[in-house]
Amino acid sequence: MNVYEDANKAGKESMDNALKSFSAVTKGFQQIASETGEFSKRSYEQTAQMFEKLTQVKTLDKAVELQTEYARSAYETWMSQATKMGEMYAEIARETYKPFENTALAAGKFGTDAAKQAM
Repeated sequence: MNVYEDANKAGKESMDNALKSFSAVTKGFQQIASETGEFSKRSYEQTAQMFEKLTQVKTLDKAVELQTEYARSAYETWMSQATKMGEMYAEIARETYKPFENTALAAGKFGTDAAKQAM
């Protein structure tokens, strides 16, 4: 192959890899949006249940106990969700970078081959 064909092939591979990367980002953000929606729904339901229980409480001690339990549960749920979201973002980054590994290797090979032909 000559340098022009190699450059054309490298350009096509780069574009294909960029499209794969964009696809991974799109898919990842769709998963994040879906997970965020589900978390919001669960959180709303938990809050509604807590207020329903709070309206049935007859003593101040029980009300404080219920609110304390709700706060603990909400905090633990939120921390779990934050960890899960962090993992999802990390996975998006990994999947987004994968196609560019091939592009970098191809570009390095192209440069080496072009330098050899120039000599």
